[in-house]
Amino acid sequence: MVEVNLNKREYYINRELSWLEFNYRVLQEAKNSKNPLLERLKFLSIVSSNLDEFFMIRVASLKNQVLAGYNKLDPSGLSPKKQLNAISLETHKMISQQYQLFNNSIVPSLKKQSIFLLSKDDLHKDEILFLEDYFKNVVYPVLTPMAVDSSRPFPLILNKSLNIAVLIEDKSAEGEFVFATVQVPSLLPRFKELPCSKGHSKRFILLEEIITLFIEELFLGHPVVCSFPYRITRDTDLTIEEEDAEDLLVEIERSLRNRRRGSAIRLEIHKSIDTRLIHILKTALEIHEGEIYYIDGPLDLTFLLKIYNLEGYDFLKYPHHTPQIPKDLIDSDDILDAIAKKDILLHHPYESFDPVIDFVKKASIDPQVLAIKQTLYRVSGDSPIVQALIEAAERGKQVTVLLEVKARFDEENNIQWAKKLEKAGCHVIYGLVGLKTHCKITLVVRIEENRIKRYVHLGTGNYNDITAKFYTDIGLFTCKETFGADVSAIFNMLSGYSDPPDLYKLEVAPLNLRGKFMELIKAEIQHAQQGKKAKIIAKMNSLVDIDIIKALYRASIAGVKVDLIIRGICCLKPGIPHISENIRVISIVGRFLEHSRIYYFHNDGSEDIYLSSSDWMPRNLDRRIETLFPIEDIIAKERIIELLEISLLDTVKANRLNSEGKYLKIDKRGKKTLDSQIFFYKLAMKEVKKHKNQNSNPVFEPVTSNDSINAVENIIIEPKTS
Repeated sequence: MVEVNLNKREYYINRELSWLEFNYRVLQEAKNSKNPLLERLKFLSIVSSNLDEFFMIRVASLKNQVLAGYNKLDPSGLSPKKQLNAISLETHKMISQQYQLFNNSIVPSLKKQSIFLLSKDDLHKDEILFLEDYFKNVVYPVLTPMAVDSSRPFPLILNKSLNIAVLIEDKSAEGEFVFATVQVPSLLPRFKELPCSKGHSKRFILLEEIITLFIEELFLGHPVVCSFPYRITRDTDLTIEEEDAEDLLVEIERSLRNRRRGSAIRLEIHKSIDTRLIHILKTALEIHEGEIYYIDGPLDLTFLLKIYNLEGYDFLKYPHHTPQIPKDLIDSDDILDAIAKKDILLHHPYESFDPVIDFVKKASIDPQVLAIKQTLYRVSGDSPIVQALIEAAERGKQVTVLLEVKARFDEENNIQWAKKLEKAGCHVIYGLVGLKTHCKITLVVRIEENRIKRYVHLGTGNYNDITAKFYTDIGLFTCKETFGADVSAIFNMLSGYSDPPDLYKLEVAPLNLRGKFMELIKAEIQHAQQGKKAKIIAKMNSLVDIDIIKALYRASIAGVKVDLIIRGICCLKPGIPHISENIRVISIVGRFLEHSRIYYFHNDGSEDIYLSSSDWMPRNLDRRIETLFPIEDIIAKERIIELLEISLLDTVKANRLNSEGKYLKIDKRGKKTLDSQIFFYKLAMKEVKKHKNQNSNPVFEPVTSNDSINAVENIIIEPKTS
């Protein structure tokens, strides 16, 4: 094969701009009038929460690089400064589109459903009287107006807090003004429902509107010239000195407190704000003009999620989805017995996450179970899995939990769980220095017939019973000896002072996972060069790693057919003549967050399939503990191949990436209309129904959703990824 220069910048898409393309796809779903109104509302909220995290982490990191004088170009040829300029251009455009949609489509559509979002200028006299009472008795007592003058410096404005900037006449000096700021209390509801006597109408007003309506009550005797809301976003990336930390929990708790005080990187203000207030805020916050966002509407649209959750409006949402009991477990009342008979594959959220919870619960009370070991990255606030682990420890079982307290934005929640687990007698490990533990593994050690038997769960997603309802992930139950031995060895490596183990089936990052992927891709290249069929299908959240991208380019040049299903960031450019013309990239943004990581290699007809906790990103391959495991059961392999094939045929929620780095809707001409997520939901229901017909007395009675699901297109997505 002729050597090609794969370092050309035109072969790569900038990581940050690719992420913004993903958020545009979320915004596109908010624009889609075929989607139920409140689902569109939810998408619009998610666009905002996604941007918050993007600024707090990615933009903050780039700004720090610029301040440090770091000028190295990324693979697409952009310096940190040029990246910030491009990001500013795109995010200003995105936010403009977001608020055009809010003002011109969402608000009018809500009005048609008799849901009104009011400003203080829209109020009736009796509503003003109602709000005056609410302000005096509820809001006023918790407000703290803070003036700024020679004796009172500009106060600390907390990250993502909503505030009101106020300009007051200075009576002591004619023509002079005093600046003051008032934080909108986050503990009070963001909006207040007004009494309404007209049928089923609902009228709401935002808390900041209520405060500005009565703002003069906070500055008695001093005329208020103007008042406008503002909001800042700060750098929240944690700096943790793990090597020097005597107590990692204490160090992380210290860093969390500092997170709220990081440097300001974005200022959101109302478009009509007084220019004098702009000057004061810019100076005090050390914000540049390009970092200011002039908003044509309410700041921080994440409050729309509260409207989504209003009771009585299910007809403006998708029909309720009930995850099904996997057919392999319908007739079993003992999950350990079921796993002992065969490998069991779970496809969430189409199939229920309950068996995973039951697996840990059963082990916690089973007298034959000696030990439970589990990794936890993101868990829910009231996790039944953690509760089961606590109960197991209290029953005297050996419970080892590797709880990743460095999981971004979940640090505080995980610290609380760590303390509770330790108090119950669990052995809690906080991971390895410099590495996040991101793999998803559970090991149950049981004594059976005077010998040890190990039961294992491996997954692509977190042990989180809440996100499992809307993240698509795959889990595997097995009690094969090779898998059990590998998982035991991994836990020994993580908990002790053990050298990296030699494993039978699993691959582990950062030890050998990168090498395994490169080896698998190279094998497909060799098959193609020998004139054999060669094919790669990979499904993941993000593709960023340049070495992997170059390997895929070499595969394409050799004639390997490469299909990539990537929800978020993709730095690879498909369709470049003679470079990536054999590579196709699609992204599915639908009702559920596509989160599973699946890797298929044709391998001369043997069709090797692997599941993983890892994306193709440097952080996953080099700076995290990740696992890759094979699927060996024939039926399970067929299921996953079908999953990949159906995903690639999606014509409803899929977008295809072109060689310019832009996503376009799939050309439907000559193709059947197919929403892959609806297909998988119906498939799960069909399998349960089929099994039920074959067995009239199932242990579990499956619950099916509203039949109108047949007429609905799926589209819900959540921001946080692991």
